[in-house]
Amino acid sequence: MAVYTSITQSELEDFLVQYNLGKLISYEGILEGIENSNYKILLEKGDFILTIFEKRVEAQDLPFFMNLQKHLSYHGFHCPIPIENKNKNVINSLCNKTAIIISFLGGKKIDNPQSHHCLEVGKMISNFQQITKTFANTRKNTLNIDKWNIIFSKCLQVSNHNFNNLIEPMKNELYYLNQCWPINLTQGIIHGDLFKDNIFFQNEKLSGLIDFYFSCNDFYAYELAITTNAWCFDIKKGFNKNNFQSLLNGYQINSNITSDEKKNFNTLLRGAAMRILVTRLHDKLFHPDGAMVIPKDPLEYFTILKWHQENTVFNS
Repeated sequence: MAVYTSITQSELEDFLVQYNLGKLISYEGILEGIENSNYKILLEKGDFILTIFEKRVEAQDLPFFMNLQKHLSYHGFHCPIPIENKNKNVINSLCNKTAIIISFLGGKKIDNPQSHHCLEVGKMISNFQQITKTFANTRKNTLNIDKWNIIFSKCLQVSNHNFNNLIEPMKNELYYLNQCWPINLTQGIIHGDLFKDNIFFQNEKLSGLIDFYFSCNDFYAYELAITTNAWCFDIKKGFNKNNFQSLLNGYQINSNITSDEKKNFNTLLRGAAMRILVTRLHDKLFHPDGAMVIPKDPLEYFTILKWHQENTVFNS
């Protein structure tokens, strides 16, 4: 979550007239994240999240994201629920941009995950996969390997920056990934963004999942790879084998990781690292003036990428 679009109280109050949520009591911007503008709004009928869509989220994809959250919630999965306005519309407009209101999800992120947190996350991924097998909608992954190449090409247009030492290694890694990316692994709906700031805990128990705006059809093992990089690596200590084993244990309660997925898992881990590396580099080089958000450091995921180039998680 982040804030790129600033809104005044009067603009927000005019927008809220469309809803049956009561008067505005207070609101504040949420500075974490990188994709959209988000505000926590306190209304007479409770706490909600207002999201104004920026940058990479395409308007035509929003019905998929909204329907996915409704489907998950209907089947008992803890996630925000899209709120309809008086005309039964979920997707509306604010400040000439697409905007929605969703229910507020209690809990907080875990900054330093332990093995029991990772066990819960693994269970959640498996549950997500089982529920979404009955979800009728599909969406192509628009942040796939082809898009990484496009984003990196854009980054190459900028020469005066502090990350020149990353350019040649990234070129080499993208060449490898373009040659070796798997094509026939089991796939279905994935969340695609299972980072620590998108998974909430209360009393050491997983309380819910937010930010579905990278959800799409892709390899189930790619979801595990994204999550492994986010939950099983520490900037100072490196790979945490106990966290990884707990993540797998939780996942395999209701799902299996196949021999083909294990065979290709190192490539998927490298790709998952490259995805974040190239987008973080882009956001550093093209950071919009006035945005109330600090771009994240690409070097963290460059370190993770180098680890995967030299090691395999199943033999560590």
